[in-house]
Amino acid sequence: MTDIAIYTAPSGAVEVQLDKDTVWLRQEQMAELFGRDRTVIGRHIRNAFAEGELERGSVCANFAHTAADGKTYQVEHFSLDVIISVGYRVKSQQGTRFRQWAAGILREHLTRGYTLNRQRLEANARELDAALHLVRRVAASPDLSADAGRGLVDIVSRYAQTFALLQRYDEGLLSEPATQSGGRLPTLAEARSALTALKASLIERQEASALFAQERPDHGLAALLGNLDQTAFGEPVYPSIEAKAAHLLYFVIKNHPFVDGNKRSGAFLFVDFLHRNGRLLGVSGQPVINDVGLAALALLVAESPAHNKDTMIRLVMNMLARPQVGGAA
Repeated sequence: MTDIAIYTAPSGAVEVQLDKDTVWLRQEQMAELFGRDRTVIGRHIRNAFAEGELERGSVCANFAHTAADGKTYQVEHFSLDVIISVGYRVKSQQGTRFRQWAAGILREHLTRGYTLNRQRLEANARELDAALHLVRRVAASPDLSADAGRGLVDIVSRYAQTFALLQRYDEGLLSEPATQSGGRLPTLAEARSALTALKASLIERQEASALFAQERPDHGLAALLGNLDQTAFGEPVYPSIEAKAAHLLYFVIKNHPFVDGNKRSGAFLFVDFLHRNGRLLGVSGQPVINDVGLAALALLVAESPAHNKDTMIRLVMNMLARPQVGGAA
């Protein structure tokens, strides 16, 4: 998947794709960038090829692009060499600005690994501290039940190895773990059906009212599932089972799509999703999380401040991650 950078031109913002150590724009983007008609840009591109200045095979590539009609197409993009050539031909001041910006972006892109490694210890140490602070904050709550307290202990002790690994500088604290791509989300009808069965069971045990899992009128559940299944430039926004599961739990609990029972509904849909994708059991054959631990995790998400969202997501993903063969024990 290519990286995306945003260049702000006088005429507005332009999304720039970063791939193969260069930047790429579509023809219409160059027209917007240089303030010229699209046909003028096309003529300059053809002349650059006809004069032997550039070879099409090395400076053109097709990338997925979502058009205004919502459909995704493979669209021809041109590299920085073409953009610079067109910029010189149209003699645009905007072209000069873009070249300076692109050069800086590429320098950052090529040295990003070094920059991230240099900053990793400080940044990740702060994230690990934030995760532990969330646990301490919930543990100190006067409303914490004995079961929930045991659940927090279960989370910390059961995943002590994960926390220990996260402290290793060379692993990257709270970085996203190795993941399993894919993951089928339930359809809206499937999610509703599963929640209806859960609701009936809870009401029968007198553990819920008629308001449990009742959707709010703003179609929050449909929008939530749609967002989790969305793509950008032809690639899934949430590409792995772990990412989908963690965000599903977080969004249901924090976005409150139901009148009542958001924590229990979020925890249930989280487990239901893992079951649908064969990830409810770990490599040892044991459940990846027990009932008490799941309740505590839901409480942890509910009590976490909004600015700790990324920390919570990565924490859940690390909890779900399967050990890598040959990895650290």
